[in-house]
Amino acid sequence: MTRASDFRLFRLTTLLCCALGAGVPFAFAQDAPKPEAAQADNSGEHAGGDAVPAMVPNAARPDAAEPATALPGIPGAPADSTTSPAKAGPAEAAVGDENAAGLDGPAPDSRASRLLEPTGESEPVGRLTPKDGNPALGDGKTLQAPSEGLGVLDRMGVPLPELPAEKAYSGKIDEAYGAFQRGLYLTAMELAIPRAEAGDAAAQTLVAELFNQGFGVKRDRKQAAFWYKQAAEGGDPAGMFKYALLLMEGRVVPRDRKAADNFMKQAADAGNASAQFNYGQMLVADMPGEKGLRAALPYYEKSAEQGIADAQYALSQLYTNLTGLPPEKTRRAREWLVRAARAGFDTAQLDLGIWLVNGIAGERDNEAGFGWLSRAANGGNVVAQNRLAYLYINAIGTRPDPVEAGKWFVLSRRAGLHDPGLEDFYLGLTDEQQKAAISAANKFRRR
Repeated sequence: MTRASDFRLFRLTTLLCCALGAGVPFAFAQDAPKPEAAQADNSGEHAGGDAVPAMVPNAARPDAAEPATALPGIPGAPADSTTSPAKAGPAEAAVGDENAAGLDGPAPDSRASRLLEPTGESEPVGRLTPKDGNPALGDGKTLQAPSEGLGVLDRMGVPLPELPAEKAYSGKIDEAYGAFQRGLYLTAMELAIPRAEAGDAAAQTLVAELFNQGFGVKRDRKQAAFWYKQAAEGGDPAGMFKYALLLMEGRVVPRDRKAADNFMKQAADAGNASAQFNYGQMLVADMPGEKGLRAALPYYEKSAEQGIADAQYALSQLYTNLTGLPPEKTRRAREWLVRAARAGFDTAQLDLGIWLVNGIAGERDNEAGFGWLSRAANGGNVVAQNRLAYLYINAIGTRPDPVEAGKWFVLSRRAGLHDPGLEDFYLGLTDEQQKAAISAANKFRRR
């Protein structure tokens, strides 16, 4: 389901940030199982600079009414000089003939709505350098045991420690779900249907998902809605979450706000991570202001602990902005931002880069900040592209490079973000430098 197509879902994505004054949209989390295989049949059964004065910590939305986070300590980057691009969300910069001389170039393609498919896997949080493409915290502290620790020992020539014996799995084996995970969708359906018809709520959710995605069968959203409803009424948390989304969307089934809220809360209270995040959003929608934020906070916390990047990002903002929170929570603001950034949330990557450069919620680290802004910019985040240009101009976390600065200015301008300060810088480049910047911008491919 495309979340932005649903008014209520889309509206909810902006509520938390509006309450904080951040203007950063949240995407709704989806927790549909993500199979490892993509086939739809059973074929074969088969250099740090000087510190920069503090910036506004919450900035990323290119279409915000107010200017996105500025760099007030950097010459040529006044906080009120940046006008917003026309389209919301990170957009891929325009590409075209690398020898083209035009500054504006072809119109950029908008980036598709971000859908979250939580894997339930925890992400390692250790210290990496920008050259690794995954810079870490400015304070150099390890926030949790790195999952790659054994590999580090091996590379250092240290004998690997003996691993404890793996405990035997004693839980119930779900052969239908196992087949689904391996991409054996017909087998999954054959195994799940009898159980679903007998009232097994988990099997009903699996059958609904197969119909909803068109895996192994012709896509049929009405059949999917029928089985999601059965699963929801049978108490399966994933089924309740998915059926709540259908009730909110109001396309396949009649829109029912009260029933949707009820199923979403039940799923959240039962431990469904995506439902926890979304129910938090509902609370913020229903109770504007600090009251809603504080009511939503426990749900964001539970969701974040289960790996939902949207919730992790939300915690980083709430732990920074809400007053009266215990120190053990506020101290973790940057940790949660790191986790969201590592999960690929480009808004978190942008904010983390800014936090590191300015020393927000931790020590300054210009090189790491440059690395995160570079990652967000290369991923297509327009504001990050704009900010990265300033880092190249002022040699913050990197060496000065006017052509690279010009490239990122061209890309962000093509995406609709107009910045008079950067435009003045660009016009001051030589003709050769301008041509090189445009050529580099035309070669850009989001990664």
